[in-house]
Amino acid sequence: MKKIAVYCGAAKGNDPIYVESAKRLGIWLVENNIGLVYGGGKFGLMGVIASTVMNNGGHVDGIIPQELADRGASDHSISNLQVVENMTVRKKVMMELADGFIALPGGPGTLEEISEVYSWSIIGDNNKPCILFNVNHYYDNLQKMYDQMVEEGFLVHEARQKLLFTDSLESISQFIESYTPPEIREY
Repeated sequence: MKKIAVYCGAAKGNDPIYVESAKRLGIWLVENNIGLVYGGGKFGLMGVIASTVMNNGGHVDGIIPQELADRGASDHSISNLQVVENMTVRKKVMMELADGFIALPGGPGTLEEISEVYSWSIIGDNNKPCILFNVNHYYDNLQKMYDQMVEEGFLVHEARQKLLFTDSLESISQFIESYTPPEIREY
């Protein structure tokens, strides 16, 4: 595992636990010699994890769409900042650079990005692990929704097991080390 894409909010949330968890994840990345790939912003949890990785000697690749760069959201203090045409290109570049994906708490964009890379794993377009860092039970309802997808016959159990919900960095390490992509769905 050389680089992990971390999806997270451009806000910090209302509870300090979210900032602390972004810092813990950033330090964990550096301690495990894993580079950060993220959205290139300097605000919210994005800024927290990027600065944590940088301040602890790690490498950070930021990918930001031109529209957000034009609004002053870019973090120019990171190792490598790439400004791309739009969000579609950003997601593609992040997926190509990363060897795995973790979602910290965030808003609709965070949810959309982790959902996309996970859904692509089911159809065979992403063979990399997908994890939701379930800080403060933030993703509990989403976890129940994925479990309901299995119960209702819209997601097979084996594919559901390829999406980890946890608040444990140890569990994340174990999941990554033992990860095998889901079998491609046959029709």
